[in-house]
Amino acid sequence: MDDSNIEIGYKTALKLAKSHYENFPVVSFFVPKELQKDVAVIYWFARTADDIADEGETPPVDRNKELNLFLDRFNATLAADYKTEIDAALHSTIKTRGLDPQLFKDLISAFSQDITVSRYNEFYEILDYCSRSANPVGRLILQLYGYKEEKLYTLSDKICTSLQLINFYQDLSIDFKRNRLYIPIREILSSGLTSDQLLQQQDAEGIRNLIKSQVERAVRIMHEGSGLPGELNLRLKLQIAATINGGLKIAQKIVESGYSSHIRRPVLSKIDYFIILTKSLSNVFTTSQSDIKKKQ
Repeated sequence: MDDSNIEIGYKTALKLAKSHYENFPVVSFFVPKELQKDVAVIYWFARTADDIADEGETPPVDRNKELNLFLDRFNATLAADYKTEIDAALHSTIKTRGLDPQLFKDLISAFSQDITVSRYNEFYEILDYCSRSANPVGRLILQLYGYKEEKLYTLSDKICTSLQLINFYQDLSIDFKRNRLYIPIREILSSGLTSDQLLQQQDAEGIRNLIKSQVERAVRIMHEGSGLPGELNLRLKLQIAATINGGLKIAQKIVESGYSSHIRRPVLSKIDYFIILTKSLSNVFTTSQSDIKKKQ
């Protein structure tokens, strides 16, 4: 396909990205104009794979087959065998920005797991899932901006894993109704509870204490990655700071609910978003001033 076809693909991806709100940094003022189409086509990939995995009443076996076909399509794209203009755009982004194709395959692997797995016995199993469902997004964003140091990947992984965990705990009331548990069975049992008690959304002190322990651990993991913004350029620094503060604000909402997110999903208000932005700007300004002093 020629350049005009690739641009059609980018325009399609941009239209999709701008029509959806996600925690994933789609196309916003945080993202430089020259990278917006690249972020949009990555979003198209992730959104498409996720939609396949979450196709309501479609039998799991059929959804897995469709995901495998999508993986085959991606492998063909890597070989410059394009099915559509948007595939050509994705190939262009991967090639020109030097992105790791395995990160895209990891996302498909996580979506496929979502189809068949609804329970996790140990926390490390959930971390493994996060390493494929969330961490690739952070690494791809870093690569888009030209950052490929392992140290930065490690910090990014902490942030992305924490965001995924906090999102789990924010969505407990939704996932429980879907018979889905992202809290380790071993930790549920060791708290003197059963999976059925959680799925029935009982308003019990034991459940709130269990949620409290999960949220506190997720926040600790977030703080372990909080040094990342200080390693980045100003534009990405603000983007990552806002991502961190957004995740911490959701965690705070769960705390303020008395750890009752299994009954009612906490949401961010317009005021919360304003607080996140102003706090992020303050964080970036403080970090920048500190960097200047170190150089003097």
